[in-house]
Amino acid sequence: MLESLKEEVFNANLELPKRGLIKYTWGNVSAFDKESQLFVIKPSGVNYRTMKADDMVVCNLNGEVIEGSLKPSSDMPTHAELYKSFDIGSIVHTHSPWATVWAQAGLDVPAMGTTHADTFYGSVPCARYLTEQEIEQNYEKETGKIIIETFEERNIDPIEVPGVLLKGHAPFTWGENPEEAVMHTVVLEEICKMNFYTRQLNPLSEILPDRILDKHYQRKHGLNAYYGQN
Repeated sequence: MLESLKEEVFNANLELPKRGLIKYTWGNVSAFDKESQLFVIKPSGVNYRTMKADDMVVCNLNGEVIEGSLKPSSDMPTHAELYKSFDIGSIVHTHSPWATVWAQAGLDVPAMGTTHADTFYGSVPCARYLTEQEIEQNYEKETGKIIIETFEERNIDPIEVPGVLLKGHAPFTWGENPEEAVMHTVVLEEICKMNFYTRQLNPLSEILPDRILDKHYQRKHGLNAYYGQN
């Protein structure tokens, strides 16, 4: 079932340690199949050196395992909630150091340069802590819900800002497919690092003006985008 998607998800998961985004098994990638309304996700706690494409687990949007001999990632219910609410094709979760620094500080990642604006159309938000009741109720599912809550309350389009930080936790990113979702994770990690050093060098550094943010985002993603080869 979904064999080609399993292979795609497997390869995307292998990309995380190659990019320096995870250590040990601190991350996961999933991908959603719109036709079947099922998604494929990495198994929980499996060593990347021994993991195989066949180990990927197929789940439905109710968080139930449909196919697979291994337990899915413990973050699987978070992925399910995001797929139900956002029109996306893949999700990545890591504990990459620079993005996690910002998450632990409880700070949004502001657009301070065009590197940010090329991918994220505005600040990457930091969602709130879960309440004690939410943790006891269903920690991973409620994590997905507070991400959705954050985007709804702040009126952020998850396509224009394909990522979030969870306060005290770490980042999630997403995209149309696993390759794009991983790329968004890499970009988020880099801009978190750049912003940190920028503020260290000049604590009074300004946020990127809207006119520059608009230009750089729209030239890659707008209706009249002209970046790259068509």
